Amino acid sequence: MEQIHLFTKKLKPTDISHALSFPTHALVAFSFPEGAHGMRFEAVDATGNEWGFSLSTRQTGRYQKPVLLKSSWHPFVEQKGLVPGDRAAFFMERSGEADGMIRRYRVRAQRKVMMLMGQDVWADADDLPLYGPLNWQLILHGNVNTIDLGL
Repeated sequence: MEQIHLFTKKLKPTDISHALSFPTHALVAFSFPEGAHGMRFEAVDATGNEWGFSLSTRQTGRYQKPVLLKSSWHPFVEQKGLVPGDRAAFFMERSGEADGMIRRYRVRAQRKVMMLMGQDVWADADDLPLYGPLNWQLILHGNVNTIDLGL
């Protein structure tokens, strides 16, 4: 099965409190019913939980302006403890030919954990404690070293 990265978005306050603004270029990965401006799809997170999302586009106007509706997006936000500055990443896995193609979607909630050599380092929010210190283990020259990041 081939995995395709659809998009990764750094979340803004409105993405947390309202609907997730969905990049228009990612719409090609979804099969809207003829004449429809909305559809539901399921995406599996890093822990294997399945989430149902409602994707909607404008019915009028020049731009489609797709969003994941708050009613389906907000439970994911709450469960993962997402805040502005975190990221959401969506992927599609597909197999088969165009007429018999199977599509599966994956979603990841990510949090910045540190900056290393000028680059942000992100981790799945499911792998991080919501509260308390964060410990990372680094293997340097065959030795395991634990670093308390104090996050």
